[in-house]
Amino acid sequence: MAERGGVDLAPLPKEVKEQLAELELELSEGDITQKGYEKKRSKLLAPYIPQTQNVDPGLQSIQLTPGPGADSSPSPDAGPSASTRQHRSHRSGGARDDRYRSDIHTEAVQAALAKHKEEKMALPMPTKRRSAFVQSPMDNCTPPDTSSASEDEGSLRRRQAAVSAALVQSLQNSEFWINRSIQGSSTSSSASSTLSHGENSKSHNHVQSQNQSNALADVLAHTRIESSNVPPDVTSTVPQERNSQVETGPSPVVRGMSRGQSRSSMMETADGVPVHSRVSTKIQQLLNTLKRPKRPPLTEFFLDDAEQIVEVPQPDPNTPRPEGRQIIPVKGEPLGVVSNWPPALQAALARWGATQAKSPALTALDITGKPLYTLTYGKLWTRSLKLAYTLLNKLGTKTDPVLKPGDRVALVYPNSDPGMFWVAFYGCLLAEVIPVPIEVPLSQKDAGSQQIGFLLGSCGVSLALTSEVCLKGLPKTPSGEIQQFKGWPRLRWVVTDTKYLTKPSKDWQPHIPTANTDTAYIEYKASKEGTVMGVAVSKISMLTHCQALTQACNYCEGETLVNVLDFKKDMGLWHGVLTSVMNRIHTISVPYSVMKACPLSWVQRVHNSKARVALVKCRDLHWAMMAHRDQKDIGLSSLRMLIVADGANPWSVSSCDAFLNVFQSHGLKPEVICPCATSTEAMTVAIRRPGARGAPLPARAILSMGGLSHGVIRVNTEDKNSALTVQDVGHVMPGALMCIVKPDGPPMLCKTDEIGEIVLNSRAGGTMYYGLPGVTKNTFEVIPVNSGGTPIGEIPFTRTGLLGFVGPGSLVFVVGKTEGLLSVSGRRHNADDLVATALAVEPIKTVYRGRIAVFSVTVFYDERIVMVAEQRPDASEEDSFQWMSRVLQAIDGIHQVGLYCLALVPANTLPKTPLGGIHICETKQRFLEGSLHPCNILLCPHTCVTNLPKPRQKQPVGVGPASIMVGNLIAGKRIAQAAGRELGTIEDQDLSRKHQFLSEALQWRAQSDPDHVLYMLLNAKGVAVSTATCLQLHKRAEKITAALLERGGINTGDNVVLLYPPGIDLIASFYGCLYAGCIPVTVRPPHPQNLTATLPTVRMIIDVSKAACILTTQALMKTLRSKEAAASVNVKTWPTIIDTDDLPRKRPPQIYKPPTAEMLAYLDFSVSTTGMLTGVKISHAAVSALCRSIKLQCELYSSRQVAICLDPYCGMGFVLWCLSSVYSGHQSILIPPMELESSLPLWLSTLSQYKIRDTFCSYSVMELCTKGLGTQTEALKARGLNLSCVRSCVVVAEERPRQSLTQSFSKLFKDLGLSPRAVSTAFGSRVNLAICLQGTAGPDPSTVYVDMKSLRHDRVRLVERGAPQSLPLTESGTILPGVRVIIVNPETKGPLGDSHLGEIWVTSPHNASGYYTIYGEESLQADHFNTRLSFGEAQTLWARTGYLGFVRRTELLDASGDRHDALFVVGSLDETLELRGLRYHPIDIETSVSRAHRSIAESAVFTWTNLLVVVAELSGSEQEALDLVPLVTNVVLEEHHLIVGVVVIVDPGVIPINSRGEKQRMHLRDSFLADQLDPIYVAYNM
Repeated sequence: MAERGGVDLAPLPKEVKEQLAELELELSEGDITQKGYEKKRSKLLAPYIPQTQNVDPGLQSIQLTPGPGADSSPSPDAGPSASTRQHRSHRSGGARDDRYRSDIHTEAVQAALAKHKEEKMALPMPTKRRSAFVQSPMDNCTPPDTSSASEDEGSLRRRQAAVSAALVQSLQNSEFWINRSIQGSSTSSSASSTLSHGENSKSHNHVQSQNQSNALADVLAHTRIESSNVPPDVTSTVPQERNSQVETGPSPVVRGMSRGQSRSSMMETADGVPVHSRVSTKIQQLLNTLKRPKRPPLTEFFLDDAEQIVEVPQPDPNTPRPEGRQIIPVKGEPLGVVSNWPPALQAALARWGATQAKSPALTALDITGKPLYTLTYGKLWTRSLKLAYTLLNKLGTKTDPVLKPGDRVALVYPNSDPGMFWVAFYGCLLAEVIPVPIEVPLSQKDAGSQQIGFLLGSCGVSLALTSEVCLKGLPKTPSGEIQQFKGWPRLRWVVTDTKYLTKPSKDWQPHIPTANTDTAYIEYKASKEGTVMGVAVSKISMLTHCQALTQACNYCEGETLVNVLDFKKDMGLWHGVLTSVMNRIHTISVPYSVMKACPLSWVQRVHNSKARVALVKCRDLHWAMMAHRDQKDIGLSSLRMLIVADGANPWSVSSCDAFLNVFQSHGLKPEVICPCATSTEAMTVAIRRPGARGAPLPARAILSMGGLSHGVIRVNTEDKNSALTVQDVGHVMPGALMCIVKPDGPPMLCKTDEIGEIVLNSRAGGTMYYGLPGVTKNTFEVIPVNSGGTPIGEIPFTRTGLLGFVGPGSLVFVVGKTEGLLSVSGRRHNADDLVATALAVEPIKTVYRGRIAVFSVTVFYDERIVMVAEQRPDASEEDSFQWMSRVLQAIDGIHQVGLYCLALVPANTLPKTPLGGIHICETKQRFLEGSLHPCNILLCPHTCVTNLPKPRQKQPVGVGPASIMVGNLIAGKRIAQAAGRELGTIEDQDLSRKHQFLSEALQWRAQSDPDHVLYMLLNAKGVAVSTATCLQLHKRAEKITAALLERGGINTGDNVVLLYPPGIDLIASFYGCLYAGCIPVTVRPPHPQNLTATLPTVRMIIDVSKAACILTTQALMKTLRSKEAAASVNVKTWPTIIDTDDLPRKRPPQIYKPPTAEMLAYLDFSVSTTGMLTGVKISHAAVSALCRSIKLQCELYSSRQVAICLDPYCGMGFVLWCLSSVYSGHQSILIPPMELESSLPLWLSTLSQYKIRDTFCSYSVMELCTKGLGTQTEALKARGLNLSCVRSCVVVAEERPRQSLTQSFSKLFKDLGLSPRAVSTAFGSRVNLAICLQGTAGPDPSTVYVDMKSLRHDRVRLVERGAPQSLPLTESGTILPGVRVIIVNPETKGPLGDSHLGEIWVTSPHNASGYYTIYGEESLQADHFNTRLSFGEAQTLWARTGYLGFVRRTELLDASGDRHDALFVVGSLDETLELRGLRYHPIDIETSVSRAHRSIAESAVFTWTNLLVVVAELSGSEQEALDLVPLVTNVVLEEHHLIVGVVVIVDPGVIPINSRGEKQRMHLRDSFLADQLDPIYVAYNM
């Protein structure tokens, strides 16, 4: 007996043999890894092995192609030695899934993986938080499950060494799978990690080569940043010395950069150190993986034009094409007419019931496999008669019977009770009602139970027959009624046990007409999409089919048949219930439950009852073989036919061979194995007839998988790896006519060497899908056409759903089913084949009972293959990941197709079919809706998606800006610019002339109207905690001025930091600074609970602004000097700190008045979303102009009340909070946004209580109200909240208007009287704090829909609402008085035409004067603040906002009667992601991501090197974390044509958001790279 590895064990010493047997046992029990086993084994055998040149020992004994003779197939005993087998037989099926193993196959794989040189995969393993490892508890009642994907695929195992050799190849293949630079001597692996995606990156990347593999991730670029005048970047939190210049070493202190410079070239953590962290090592690994050249895609690349994204792939010239002639229909032998054949099936039962009453019809077995009862033909006849009589006469009244002939009735019987089913089935036939056998519903959650409801509905079933025992087991409601199953019609349940049946009256006789075309019964069938349909079988079809089977199988009266199949449908019903009765056969029914307890039971039954025929599936052969214990007392010589029901499964050949090998010594004759092919629609398609003793067995077809994937038959000669050995399924059925047609498109006849769908014309097949005439036509009435497209005749054929071809001698070969067909990039793959390959990759440690499902999902214009396997409860993360990586390689090597997604779910969690197989449709459904809950997942979009458009190459602009402008003029397009009203001369001119400084305005108000209340601050309860009249504010400002001059030793023009919570103190100290001639800098105070994160920013602004002194409250002063603060900054070097809580009443000697209005009034510091800290200088002139502009736009007078719920530290929020009231004299009600956290309705109830007309808020406030109060509108209404007073509610922001948020806010609070026109947005930027603000005048903001594809190309294409890929954009508010904007091409600086996308440039009297920075150079400032157009109106000075947008002239009229020009902001240039040569706005990708799954609360995207990273906050339970990964990847690919590189799942609230409600994506990126996010799961897409 050949042992593994081709060593003859006979001459070995006894102790070596024993040690080998011991090793085998250890391996099989899983106590030793395969690697360990091979090491030890080769050590033991080393002295005895004859050295073979260059052949791997594991490959020596593998035979690839079993020949035609039965005995030439390799022996499965080439596996474990006999002694081990004895051991193994004691083990339960759970420990090692032997029934999926063909030793050859596994050995081949082992050989391949040994060639792997024991190298570790360089794929980065996903990172998981510990809590996410917890497996769901195992169900206690797990049956030893059979099938891998559905009942018919139970034993997919391959015989070829296919997987193995392909793996060997693929692992040696240099470009394959991973660029293994890790083992190389010098790595250049970080070249791509430091690629920048900016336009003209100024950074120099010094990539170092290192020899050690572990240094791989640390080959980080030392990024040198040239010192240039840039706003410093807050993402670096190093406490820095004053005046420090930017370092050029690896740890820059303050990171700044110009717009042109790329951010991605910097990879340090937040503290400026190069990253040495888990995350970046993994990303580095991922980059290396992705760097290997992709297999050239099957399609040619194509350019992306805006209309058509993906073209039809160009055919590959090397594709194999069919070359044969057109096939001629194949005829079965004529159906003989036998004189004593009954006129109808019921007539046969009547005949045997009368003449052979004692003859046994059916024997049922109990759970141990012992006979339970035998039903004779006499009993079967009388019971069926009783039931028929009861159904027709006893259920209703005589005048109103419940059932009439032709009605449909559901049969609900368990598999363990064939007797009751037989009686019910024949009872229905005798009563002429139509039985619809279905599975017993076990619970509400049954997979596919809703589809069964669809079947019952389409068949019009209202009555169900069942047994008493079964009825008791059905799920009940608390009141004891049977539960209404989801999607089921209302059913009346009737129990058919004999004691409840009535004996028919003497004069009653059943009506048994000659078989006609009326429906006899309905068999259910699930389609590929999961819909369950009923195939109607007419009485004549049922009878003809029985006759054809009798003739083909040569059934004789009185034979014994053992049936292991489900008797409710398919072969189990046709042979075991119908044909057997026609021929008075004795059927022994072996239920599934017996097979689970004793897999050998059917073989024992055959032996005990000398059965002539057995009806089994491959899995039964396999189980019997596994349980076979060299039993001497089993004889199978009585069998003349062993019908293999799923013999059409291409992998059945190995089960048949292996079974024959084991049982040939027990009398099994090779010629009795009869595979057959069936389909629910056409019933039996073909069956191998029992051969004559000793006749040669039919040959096998050894086909090339590559050819099969192109639908062509090629005998595989060269590449033994990817060969598929197929056995024939015999000849066509008697009386049938068969053709092969193309599976998709019109039913064109195939050529002789082409694979197609088998279609059949026969009287013995289904007639229609009951109640579904439309679908019926396409399946049951197909007329094949020839290559010219003309029909070949009149006769209709039925599609069988089987794919195959007709071989030599008219033998039929089946290679797969249409429902398992995965069509990827124009090539066809069979799900079963992929499952078999996966099972050959050492699934022992990972896959639970070989349960694997394969299906395809459509993503980005092609099908993508998804494989889901159940993971063993004891599998380790390492093992699982190793297995997953190997499966990917094996499938790629053998099938030349990439897996898109490979997921492992906890054992027993995949939805099951009634017989324990995997319910594929339901699994796919769960995958797509994100409820599969995998515990491990690997996505490979980078390898699979080969049909992405080519990256856009930016064309150099050949046309100058002048020509563009002239072109626009000639085309009649106006230049895209817009302006607000004139600021001109206005009625309070004397005020503005007299008081061009705000400090003077306050003094004037304190004198002229001292008691007018300017400010009122509310607390969380809505109570005014402090107010300030004009005089009070002036007095408080004076006290502060005096303190500054005395204690601070302040000189005119010094910067003073104001560190206050939102309130009136902040306002008073601002004016105190103006009175003292200092320049105030407002800074958000550090968060006492989170000093480490917030204090460094405060420190940084203080350092950057060179503040001479800090004004603050007592509490904050303590915080600044506390121990906690010392942990994150140097507290000894603070400038002078003055607490302004209890200042003495002192007046300053004089109040400062600036000599000119161009002097600085204050500095406005802000952190942008990209993490840049910028301070801008605002002059006194700008302050006055801005306040005047806002006053005009919003019609603010001293009689007005305005409610402000904004943060008062920068931008328009600061202007409205501190400046506007003093200028215009209106009263401001101040609501600190943080108070809303403890009292959500505060802002809205203030509006209602004070009848506010104008209010300003931020997006974060609006979001809080929408999410928190959305469900409480009724309660608020009851409390008298009324918002009908609000005329304008303006959201202050520096971003694209969030249309969906403002709309949902308007809709939600419409019930509280909020006018839908009230909500609008404002827009400001760093260079100009207020550009747009929807005031009282001016038309309502308009909305347009733009095409997202064009937007990525920097074009604006307006489309209709609801167009695919459309994006709604809302105007950002009316442009303020005195402001002009123009849209400019950021590269050429030339003006653009109407509705063109470009950078928004702005000019106005309130533009900021420049950046306040710690650098001496002024170049950047000149560029951003005083820029001229390169052509056109060259004298105006513009400021560049850094935002992309466009101007569009609308049909609306503005106040002056001209057509209104609307400004649409698209997004910040700094934030855009440049990927594949296109420009993406993060918010668009995030919107798609948040829609992908209900549990995604918020998401953020950023790029790192050239990988797109998506961070999603999970609001559901942690077990949903991995569901998000494929959904996020799919949605971004579908909607944005981008491949996500990394998906990070985090807890809610992890994505940092600033006070304006904007996401801080760069902070997030730095935290991710520094490994500070504590993610739930990080998936690295391959």
